[in-house]
Amino acid sequence: MRAAHIHGKQHIEISDVTAPEPAEGQVRIRVEYVGICGSDLHYFYEGANGAFVVREPLIPGHELSGRIDHDPAGEWAPGTPVTLHPATFGTPHPAITDEPHLWPGGAYLGSASTTPHTQGALAETIVADRNMVRVLPASLPVRRAVLAEPLAVALHGLSKAGAVAGARVLVTGAGPIGLLAVTAAVAAGAAEVHTTDVLAGPLDRARALGAARTFDVTSEQPPADAYDVVLECSGVSVSVSTALRAVRPAGRVVQVGMVPNEPRPVNLAPFISKEVVYVGTFRFKDEIDAAIRLLDEHPEIEDVITHVLPADDIVEAFATAKDSQESGKVVVAVWPA
Repeated sequence: MRAAHIHGKQHIEISDVTAPEPAEGQVRIRVEYVGICGSDLHYFYEGANGAFVVREPLIPGHELSGRIDHDPAGEWAPGTPVTLHPATFGTPHPAITDEPHLWPGGAYLGSASTTPHTQGALAETIVADRNMVRVLPASLPVRRAVLAEPLAVALHGLSKAGAVAGARVLVTGAGPIGLLAVTAAVAAGAAEVHTTDVLAGPLDRARALGAARTFDVTSEQPPADAYDVVLECSGVSVSVSTALRAVRPAGRVVQVGMVPNEPRPVNLAPFISKEVVYVGTFRFKDEIDAAIRLLDEHPEIEDVITHVLPADDIVEAFATAKDSQESGKVVVAVWPA
């Protein structure tokens, strides 16, 4: 079978490798679609995602959808449409028993955080533990289901915001996660959802997905003290300062976007004077099940996908995903059977 391996900075190769065989408690999945996310871009363009350096060939990809290829237990027939929860949780910790995504020692598909690296989904077939499998509703197209993992990230962030029905919500950063945060907040009944970015393309997409107002922050800032909840999805320090300025007194800012593991300047004065609740989020716990339901109920969310490219054009796919003016979510169509 074929698989795409990142060997280092801007070095990716498609190779023929032996098809994996499922062990006890596993199934084999024929992958149809893989989304490119920010961590994949870091691994390809920089050879590392923060402190996690590519030290051996790494198959990227943790956003996927496909079909059961072989289930040794016979529960799921070949062709059953599925997606995966991409995490393997680590060692339970008594202080966070209900937060398995924060337990130490976990792993994530397509990640260099472990040695050996945890291989990802950009391959014709992969094997996965049965408890990672999520069977799709018959009415949910496999292509749309590739958004389940990133939508779960947005939903986990939204869960940290508390009840948003009737609330004024600001989403800072209109990349793929920001766009999915817009759709999640709209679906949750927010009174208004506004969005910021520095490019026209992402703002256009945010309006199409339900943002009532958008701000190009190179020329216009959102109003101060105006929002009950701010979902900060860019990970840029100036955007964090914008979020703290825009949230109302005693409002809540949820940090969804990943930030570099280094000191960055942020204006904390509004955080103090307004007694803002500032909450971090990391990946997600079990929100992928809610994400699947939301994708099934709201076909329009698929509009977050702007490009689908064949796996043989993987370098072009990464370049397209890097161009946030032109692209929202870029999806790779994996080799057909």
